[in-house]
Amino acid sequence: MSVRMRHTSSHSKNRRSHHALRSASIVKDGENLRLPHRLDEETGMYRGKQIIPAEELKRREERAKKREQKSENPLAEGVREPVHQTEDPIAAEKATTKNEGLLGRFTKGRAKARSGFGGGAS
Repeated sequence: MSVRMRHTSSHSKNRRSHHALRSASIVKDGENLRLPHRLDEETGMYRGKQIIPAEELKRREERAKKREQKSENPLAEGVREPVHQTEDPIAAEKATTKNEGLLGRFTKGRAKARSGFGGGAS
């Protein structure tokens, strides 16, 4: 096995001299801030030219408002409501009763003996 060459601290520092982070350059267009060589999302302008039509910008704003309204919905925060509600008490009672027999075993939920659980595991 060969002996490795020596590695001095100045060699390490020289290599790490290229690891510095540069600050992000930001361009100010009027009152809007954006990255260089990028389209201004609010106005649809790039280098003084209108790239995105005004109608498309209006549609984007409307979609954003709809998304905000959906996020304000209390059900979106994890509150759940029952999916199936029946007002007929007889139909509700039939839905709660379980069928017996071979099909009842599958519709009641989990089977009593399942493979991999050692027989009667609950």
